[in-house]
Amino acid sequence: MAQNSEKAQIPEKKSLLMNILDVDGVPLPIVSKEMWNKIYNFQAKPDDLILATYPKSGTTWMQEILDMIQNDGDVAKCKRANSLDRYPFLEVSFPHKEKHDVDIAIEMPSPRILKTHLPSHLIPPSIWKQKCKVICVARNAKDCLVSYYHFHRMASILPDPQSWEEFCEDFMSGKLAYGSWYDHVKGWWDAKDKHRILYVFYEDIKKNPKCTIHKVLEFLEKTLPEETINKIVYHTSFDVMKENPMANHTSIPSYIYDHTISKFLRKGMPGDWKNHFTVTMNEKFDEHYKKKMAGTTLTFCTEI
Repeated sequence: MAQNSEKAQIPEKKSLLMNILDVDGVPLPIVSKEMWNKIYNFQAKPDDLILATYPKSGTTWMQEILDMIQNDGDVAKCKRANSLDRYPFLEVSFPHKEKHDVDIAIEMPSPRILKTHLPSHLIPPSIWKQKCKVICVARNAKDCLVSYYHFHRMASILPDPQSWEEFCEDFMSGKLAYGSWYDHVKGWWDAKDKHRILYVFYEDIKKNPKCTIHKVLEFLEKTLPEETINKIVYHTSFDVMKENPMANHTSIPSYIYDHTISKFLRKGMPGDWKNHFTVTMNEKFDEHYKKKMAGTTLTFCTEI
């Protein structure tokens, strides 16, 4: 594949890869054990709002919704910076930033919106101690897998996915960054019964975004005029976000996210997995899925 001149002049992909640290059996993209200690001991505040997701499950989408809510539908304010810079990930370090995101989070004024891909059992304990509100967004496994595969293709901070078949196997066995999708979604699902957590499904946002926004507003104990809610629905729709450089990640340096390989906001439509799974792969995945999800009340919609 031909490379543009900018990418040809920057370090090779392997030099930008995140370090993977095994924490309680979960592979995490953490720089060092010392950095993990800093993340785990992060001091939350009672008015912090945490956005928790497995990778490629609607993080950017929900962030845009929350940002619009927090800024009362002011579109200009929500375009003040790229989504990666507006609200930090607790555990991620990006090569184009001077500081680790946890340090940015520590210095942020309240009220803070903080993002994480951490499974519930690895969340900094202060978040539970301070009774912070958490919004968890979960996406059906097959579409999440497809999106994560294409993200690995275009993100220099992640390893090359090799073949689609190999990536699918790694996803099922939990060998990817952030570990098992199954453990992640089930862990947060169980945690909602003990903590202040709103569990939202990606597919429900797609089916009825206004209904989801109303649920989020109720959870946040906030009200907005209906015209503002309609404005939020429009500006956080996939088609509009895909053209917004502050949401679609095209403003991130191309040596980190190469949009010539794949778009960060690619399709956003539940059911795209049908364009990737063979009949044999689908049968194998379904059998594995049934075993891994046995005993949980958590159910997903795989197409709309």
